[in-house]
Order: sequence, then C-alpha cells, then structure tokens
Amino acid sequence: MRQKLAAGNWKMNGSRAALHEVDELLRLHPEPKVEVLLCPPATHVAWMRERMGQSTFRTGGQDCHSEHHGAHTGDISATMLADVGASYVILGHSERRADHGETDALVAAKVRAAWAAELVAIVCVGETEAERDAGRTLEVIARQLAGSVPDGAAGRNTVIAYEPVWAIGTGRTPTTAQIAEVHAALRAQLHRRFPHEAEAIRLLYGGSVKPGNAAEIFAVADVDGALVGGASLRAADFSPIIAALEAA
Repeated sequence: MRQKLAAGNWKMNGSRAALHEVDELLRLHPEPKVEVLLCPPATHVAWMRERMGQSTFRTGGQDCHSEHHGAHTGDISATMLADVGASYVILGHSERRADHGETDALVAAKVRAAWAAELVAIVCVGETEAERDAGRTLEVIARQLAGSVPDGAAGRNTVIAYEPVWAIGTGRTPTTAQIAEVHAALRAQLHRRFPHEAEAIRLLYGGSVKPGNAAEIFAVADVDGALVGGASLRAADFSPIIAALEAA
C-alpha cells in the first residue's frame, strides 16, 4: 500500500514570519493519516524543520545542483539540503524547465545527486497547452519520464508528479478522465521499466489543486496525492486538501 502524500511547494514565496502557518497545520493535523511535506524556499528549510519538531511532517527543497560541492555560486547541493533537515527535493518542475532551460538529462543528474544524499526526489513531468492541443500529451510525458528518471528508481527514493503546465496557477484543471489517462500511462511505463518497484512509486497530481476540487482528483485511480502550489501557502487552504486526501 502506497502512503499518500500531500506535498506543498511554496515556490518563491513566504517569509520567516509566514512559518506560523506550519504551527496552524500542526494544530489541525497533529497525527495526519497521510504524509505531509512542505517545500519552502531554501532559506527557510532549516527554520521549517525546526518548527515541525517531533511531528511526522517533512520538509524539502525546491531544487538542487547535480554536484555535491564546488564553484557553483548561488546553487544549493542535495547534501546541503539534507544537512539542514530536508528529506525531499522537487526536481524538474516545469518552471525550472521553462525559466532555466533544464533538460531531462540535467534533471536525471540532479535525481542521482538527491539519491546520493538520501533525499527522496519528486520528479515532475507535464505537457504545455500547445502539446496538449496537438495530441502529444502521452508522448511528451513518456519522453520526460524516460529521460528524467535514472535507473535505480524505487518507492523509497522516487515520487513522480504529473503537472500539466497549462493548469499551473491558471485555475484550469484537467478533467478527471484526462488525469486518469496520464496517471495510467505513467504507471504502465513504470511497470515496463521498473517491474519490481512500479507499484511502490507514488504518483502525484499537480496543477491548480484546491480545497474545492481535491476530493474529486483524489478519487482518480493511481493518484497517490498532490503537489500543491499556491494553496499550500496558508493552512486554511492546505488543511482541507490534506483532509480530502485522508478521506480518499
């Protein structure tokens, strides 16, 4: 049985003062039935981990370099994230691919670095609106999954997040049939490549997940949780999503 995961990506948002939202989440979910993860900006990871105390909540990074150390001004390594209490790292997010030109090969190198630091890699894949309209969704997803996930992926070290680029931050959400189609294709591809681990690797949906649509999304087969953006910034918004996942 795969443990469901509610993962929040704060992106380039939040402040030290905003960490009180963690306190409220802990008050609302002192013993969550699902895994709860928050990925703040790198400057906040240590503070967030301290705030979480002895709870089962987890924190992680939003990116890491493919090298463990070196002359890479401004970058953060996976070992540095692990050193300040991170247990996860988001890699290959569409915003990194688009804004920083990250390729599948680079994402795969970062995944290997994350594994070496004993971090769980959340590997993101997803199509643009043009690719969806051209009927290339499954082709794009298959290519990204093949190129971004190295050999050695397993339930203990890898999570896959499907994030339709056209739905991120737009308020638009694919139909449940569209989500089901992609998640089924991802699971099938995992079975072909990692037959002994495919059922252990969690698949998250990410793309305008909100309290109002979370239950419907979590009812879709092979959706093991969500990678949530804006709605994870406030406990009042993220808590109902966690509750919906607990009830799924």
